Amino acid sequence: MRRVGLGRHGQLDADGGDPLDGLVNLFDVGMVLAVAFLIAGLGMSRALPSSTRRDDAAGARTTVRAPSSRRTASGRGRAVGQVYQLPDGTLVLVDPAGR
Repeated sequence: MRRVGLGRHGQLDADGGDPLDGLVNLFDVGMVLAVAFLIAGLGMSRALPSSTRRDDAAGARTTVRAPSSRRTASGRGRAVGQVYQLPDGTLVLVDPAGR
């Protein structure tokens, strides 16, 4: 008895391609995503005002980050000086004791 039609008698497909071609495509997609995230991060850093500057008693500048929430504060405290806003939007704290 003879078996016919099993399909195993033909030649192997020489043009089947490399099985690692899919990994190369995934690497390309990863590179495109990395560049897209980099561009998005740089765009967001320019759009958000992240910090302001102030002068210390010694004349050195200190960078102060803007608060993340807009809650009102209450409680006890003491006045430490007056705040002035310059035409460019910079806030300056002036100590009344001159320190």
